[in-house]
Amino acid sequence: MATPRIVLRTYVHIDALQPQLASYMATVSQGFLPKPGDSALWLEVAPGLAVHRLTDIALKASPVHLGQMVVERAFGSMVIHHRDQASVLEAADVVLRRLGTDEASRHVCRVTWEEIIRGINADHAVLINRQNRKGSMVLAGQSIYLLETEPAGYVIYAANEAEKAANITLCEAHAVGAFGRLTLAGREADIETAARAARAAIERINRGAATPT
Repeated sequence: MATPRIVLRTYVHIDALQPQLASYMATVSQGFLPKPGDSALWLEVAPGLAVHRLTDIALKASPVHLGQMVVERAFGSMVIHHRDQASVLEAADVVLRRLGTDEASRHVCRVTWEEIIRGINADHAVLINRQNRKGSMVLAGQSIYLLETEPAGYVIYAANEAEKAANITLCEAHAVGAFGRLTLAGREADIETAARAARAAIERINRGAATPT
C-alpha cells in the first residue's frame, strides 16, 4: 500500500510564550505543561495519523517537551516546547527535513472572520463566559476582538503577538479542528492595538507561505 503524502498545514514557531497564552495552553494540555517564556512550535498536518510519526521524530531529535497532540481523521496537530529556543528549532528542522519540505510549504492563513465589538452588553458577556471555560472572563462594557482562521493553529501565533502588543485579556484561543477561534477582551484602545498586532502576525505568516488552503 502506498504511503499517503503528508501535507504541512500549519507551521508556527513562537519565540517566547506570553503569560496568558502559556496559561491557556496549559488548561488544555495533555502532556508537559508550557511555561511563560518557553519557545514553542505548533505544527498541523494531514492526514491526522501522520502526526504520530512527526512527534516521534521531534522528540528523538532534541530535548523538547510534548505539550499536546491531537489526532483527528483529517488533521493532526502537535505542540512542542522548551525553555531553550535552539532545541525547539533543532527539532523543527529535523521534522521538516524528514518531510522533505520547508516552512514555505505551509498553507496560507485564511481569515474567515474578524471583528471588534465595542462596549459589550452584560448579558452577552455572561454567555461568552459560560461558553469559554478555559480562558479569562469578558467583563460588561469591555470591547472584544474576534478572529477566526483556517487552518486553526494560526490563532496561537496571532494570540501571542496580540498579548505582546497590548494589555488585553485572553478569553479563548481554540486552535484545533477545521477553524481556529480567538477572543480577546479589554479597553477599546488596547483591543484596537491587539487587533493590529494579530493582523500583522497573519500577514507575516502569509508572506512566507506558498500553498493555498
